[in-house]
Amino acid sequence: MDRPASTTGSRPTATPGSAYRFDRFTTALLIDDMFFRADAPGAGNRVPEFDLPTLDGGRFRSADLGPLPVLMVFGSRTCPVTESAGPILRALHAEFAGQVRFVLVNTREAHPGEVFTQPRTTPEKWAHAQELRTHHGFTFEVAVDDIDGDLHRAMTPKPNSAYLLSPTGVIVYRAHWANDGRGLRSALTRASAGQPPVRDASRAMVRPLLRAVGHLPGVVAFAGRGVERDVWRAAAPLAVLGRLSRLFRRLPADRRGPAAAGLLLIIVAVVGGLLLR
Repeated sequence: MDRPASTTGSRPTATPGSAYRFDRFTTALLIDDMFFRADAPGAGNRVPEFDLPTLDGGRFRSADLGPLPVLMVFGSRTCPVTESAGPILRALHAEFAGQVRFVLVNTREAHPGEVFTQPRTTPEKWAHAQELRTHHGFTFEVAVDDIDGDLHRAMTPKPNSAYLLSPTGVIVYRAHWANDGRGLRSALTRASAGQPPVRDASRAMVRPLLRAVGHLPGVVAFAGRGVERDVWRAAAPLAVLGRLSRLFRRLPADRRGPAAAGLLLIIVAVVGGLLLR
């Protein structure tokens, strides 16, 4: 009789799905978040096949997207960029509802903590998607990717990327960050008029990230203090900006990051001037 191989003293083999469900944010993850691979799906490519459930009992299928262009956005409850994008997406939906189908795909948690952890089961991920929708007050569809993030990984996972799809499933526009409201509005305006976007991708990077910085303290308060510890270890400059952003609580959260960056530049200039004397 064949016997299973002994696993004594060996570690379980990591699968793409298990690696996807990380527990701690790292520098490697940060670097991966900053760049799309050369083979990442973009304008002109057909979206990978998928069939996901939505919280309202429907389906979000690549083979049946419906008659309208589709704005597909990835996001999670612990993503500061998703926090920043929430009001923008609500405003865009109010403007383009009936002309564009909006679907938010719930992904792995961008910054899991000891309070709001990385989901390990389908029911947990479903509950996280419900929390995400309730927190942001989204009235459009929220789909739930499977526990291994098959769709998210097929798109090369970014915390809050957005894709404008044709009704036939061809990508016509890609945004690295869904809080780039100007780029998304331009693309949606053209799509709703039956025209291709002027640009096939958003190249905004620094501004969307600075807008997200002011939301980092809120994510820490929600998910657990371990989130801030992980950010300090993975990306100390972002952690510094997050701390400084707390000094500007009277400002809207989206403006705290730029204000913190300005303050940091002043501090560096003053210290540099003193050292050069």
